[in-house]
This record gives sequence, structure tokens and C-alpha cells, in this order.
Amino acid sequence: MPIDKEISEKRKRQCMKLVEISKGIVRQAFERFKHEELGITWTGGKDSTLTLWIIRQVCMEKGLPLPKTMIIGEGDEFEEIEEFVGRIGKEWEVPLEICRNEDVLKAANYKLNAPVRVRDLNERNRAELKRIGFEGDEFPFEAESYVGNHLMKTVVFNEFLERNRIKGVFQGLRWDEHPARFNDEYFEFKEGGYLVPDHTRIRPILHFTEKDLWDTYAAFRIPYCVLYERGYRSLGAKTTSQISIEGVPAWKQDLENTEERSGRRQDKEKAMERMRKLGYM
Repeated sequence: MPIDKEISEKRKRQCMKLVEISKGIVRQAFERFKHEELGITWTGGKDSTLTLWIIRQVCMEKGLPLPKTMIIGEGDEFEEIEEFVGRIGKEWEVPLEICRNEDVLKAANYKLNAPVRVRDLNERNRAELKRIGFEGDEFPFEAESYVGNHLMKTVVFNEFLERNRIKGVFQGLRWDEHPARFNDEYFEFKEGGYLVPDHTRIRPILHFTEKDLWDTYAAFRIPYCVLYERGYRSLGAKTTSQISIEGVPAWKQDLENTEERSGRRQDKEKAMERMRKLGYM
């Protein structure tokens, strides 16, 4: 159901202008890359869903299907996000690939906080641990830890690019979401290297604020995950994401004077810049 929020015609025109800027970025991407060279990252969260919605608008204009789309299964997911992604994925005909690091999940026996012995991992994952400077014999399975983020997200992301020969990948990131993203560009080329493929990251909604985003959802009746109605403002792993204000929908909270990601695991937030240098989204 759409957001219960009144949007004036003036505000709707402002939101449309923001959407048109984003659509312009998407059109540029379609000019720069072949359709089969493009990919989309989707989490089921508000930012990536808005990005997917905008890309879909351009695809419908051009009579094209959506590019290949990935979602990461990190082993600590909200059931509500899985339901939302499954439902909207079918409705929007998203060519979705659920990407998991099955090697790590298997080594942890699919249990959170279980110890993962490095010797039980495959050659790729052991090489990735060396790349980030991890020298221990084991680590606990946590999707939001420094090691967990790298193996469960960054590695899986790079493998998706390699497997599908993706040259340009859409991401739902915003300048005001996190200090590590203040200087992001709409198009950023990432030179390949050891275990990392060449690719360009495309970020169509950088210019949206959190308030802009929710007003756009309301103005255009864009679907969203029910967790935002319950008080979550930012969604990550299930066991480490916290409600900001119980029972107060995200769009009714003080978006301009409080931190959006305060409900996320803070050691990860502090290490964001370091993780991004290694390829984290």
C-alpha cells in the first residue's frame, strides 16, 4: 500500500525533477554500455528500490527488460525483506539472482556466530582474507563484521560482476546517507586488480535526501518494505539493525536532525571508508 502522506502538487513537481535527473543518469548508462553489460544491485531497502523503480521507468520507455539484478543473501536476513523482494520481483519482472557465499555459510554450518575455520574455506575465500590482512585461524560468522562484510558482500558482488561480465553496475547510494559517500560521483570507474574486475559504478539517486526519497515514494506510490512502517530507517542484517523509533514510520521521524544509520552496527559504520577501498558498496 502507498505511504499515508499528503504531497502537494508543488512538492510532487519537485520530486519529479529529482526523478528526471536520475533518469538522465540511467539513460547515459544505457548509452555507454550494452544492455547485457549492465547490472543492478538490489537489497529490498528504500534506496535500492527507488533506484530499481527509476531504472524500470527508463526501461519501459525504451521497451527494454531490466538488466540482470543481484541481491546478496548474507545469512542474516529479515523475512519481511525476503517477502517484499519476492513479491515486487515478480510484479516488476526483475531478472533476479540471489547471490550467496555458500562456502562461508557451509563452513559456519549456516549458524550465526559459529566459528569459521580458515582452513575449511576454498582457495578464493582464503585469498580474500589475505587481501584484507586477516591472519587468524578462525573468525565468528557475522554478516556485519569487517571480515563478514568482505566475504559475504564484497566478494559476492565481485563474483557477480565476473560471472555475468558486467561492465556497469547501478547502486542505490545517496550523498547524505553516510560521510564516506559525500564525494561519490554518478559514474565512478573502478580499475580492476587482484580478485577485482574492472567496472563502473553508476549511482542515479545521489542527489536525493532522505526526505526527498520518502516524498517521492508517496508522490508516485512506490512500494516499500513494511519494516519502514514499524520504525526502521536503515536496514542491514536482521540481528544488527535496530528500530529508530518504535511504531513511528520512517517518513514521519525527524529526518533532518537525526542520523539515518544510527540503528546500524556502529563498528561497521566507522570502518566504512576502509571497507569501501576494498570494494564494499
